[in-house]
Amino acid sequence: MNTVKKSLLVALLAGVGITAVAQERVYVIDSRDVVARSGHNQSGAPTPSGLCWRTGYWTPAAAAADKAGCECDKDLLPAETCSPKVAAAPTPGPAPAPAPGPKPTGEKITIAADALFDFDKAVLRPEAKAKLDEVVAKADAVNLEVILAVGHTDRLGGDAYNQKLSERRAAAVKDYLVGKGMEANRVYTEGKGKTQPVTGDNCKGNTRSKALIECLQPDRRVDIELIGTKK
Repeated sequence: MNTVKKSLLVALLAGVGITAVAQERVYVIDSRDVVARSGHNQSGAPTPSGLCWRTGYWTPAAAAADKAGCECDKDLLPAETCSPKVAAAPTPGPAPAPAPGPKPTGEKITIAADALFDFDKAVLRPEAKAKLDEVVAKADAVNLEVILAVGHTDRLGGDAYNQKLSERRAAAVKDYLVGKGMEANRVYTEGKGKTQPVTGDNCKGNTRSKALIECLQPDRRVDIELIGTKK
């Protein structure tokens, strides 16, 4: 635009109360900082439906930076320029850990096998019931999860024989506990045979003498473990 035309434009704008703005604005604004539009009503005020008057500095990029850009040329600007800014949702943190429940407690009861069975037998003796009734009473005092019954033997006899004997003794204990109201699926049995002696090398010899049988008594046992939470 030459000097003459520019002067005429400024004079024209001044006649309707409009002033050209500094270079950073790409739209013509009036003294109220309102964008001038192509149509005017009878009072001389610009109508909202008119087209915005652009200055010679207008470009799409400059319009995007102008505060009136979305008002005047929304269709020409990138959609994100005129979209309301939505605050990013905070990243959810880790879910709070559930409150820990009661910690299971365990009570291990060791009963001498001879208190339950005759030597070399797996049939419960009559007096064994009192010992196992104590186990039932302890189980009733907790929220029972499981009962583990593990049978053991001494080292006299073969491995296979003692393994079977320890398993039959554990099974006999389970049968009694179930008969007393314990749930069968909560009572687990296992036989360890002669693999876990507690006498060590205190008992000498291998001859099945009365003295040796008495010495090996601690190895002949049934370990009963109750696991549950306190009521």
